[in-house]
Amino acid sequence: MQKLKDKNIRKLIRMGRVGSSLGLTLPKEIVTGLGWRGKQKVAVKKFRGGVLIKDWKK
Repeated sequence: MQKLKDKNIRKLIRMGRVGSSLGLTLPKEIVTGLGWRGKQKVAVKKFRGGVLIKDWKK
């Protein structure tokens, strides 16, 4: 069982054979709190030394 302070520490995982893409799992509580669903499009942007993930708009 993870300690409470370590609950939101995640590891990047390689996707595919070449390893050019990386994946990250998000906690279920965060995703459901945002109202996101599976296979939903999101926009990813580099932002101030981190990453900004938000809902994709047309």
